[in-house]
Amino acid sequence: MTPTPPGPEQLPSPYGIPLTVTTNQLDNEEGEVIERLRALATEQHVDEPIEVTEELKRSVLVTSLDALLDWGRSNSVWPVTLGLACCAFEMIAAVMPRFDQARFGMEIFRASPRQADLMIVSGTVTWKMAPVVRRIYEQMPNPKWVISMGVCATSGGPYYQGYSVVPGVNRLVPVDVYVPGCPPRPDALLHGLLKLQEKIKRDSLVREREPRLRKLIS
Repeated sequence: MTPTPPGPEQLPSPYGIPLTVTTNQLDNEEGEVIERLRALATEQHVDEPIEVTEELKRSVLVTSLDALLDWGRSNSVWPVTLGLACCAFEMIAAVMPRFDQARFGMEIFRASPRQADLMIVSGTVTWKMAPVVRRIYEQMPNPKWVISMGVCATSGGPYYQGYSVVPGVNRLVPVDVYVPGCPPRPDALLHGLLKLQEKIKRDSLVREREPRLRKLIS
């Protein structure tokens, strides 16, 4: 005759309590712990505020690398010396004390394109001058920007149908900012320079180098 296996209440227990009673109690205790944790998890945890001393506030600036580099680049733009026509006189006047272009970190006009990163095309561009403008632009190191100053540089002006005039310098080099006028006043050029600064601050060195970094990683 096959013996009947013992029931759960007959199984031995180290505490002398039937096994079913022991497991039920453990399950209940574990369930209470889980419910307490669940109740706490639904409440938002408020972090304690970090105390920052006044000395630390005066000596620490938190920013991103892109913002820091763009701030430095936008306030240290060096134009190349390139005056093509009457707009060049207004460009020269913008550097004089009355308008003081140096306030924006752009006062150093460089005679060498190797030391410049901004080309201000001031005046009419003829086809005879076009190879020179293109060559100067190619000799400028990256990053570099171009401002088209005046209607003649932008679209040829009153000479746009002339056989010897380029109908827009954007046919030769990429243009970042257009300054209208014939000729534009020095304060109009300063407004264009401020717009260029805003554009430079929106640039990102990370995005510029992302394809190269991905190529190196792969």
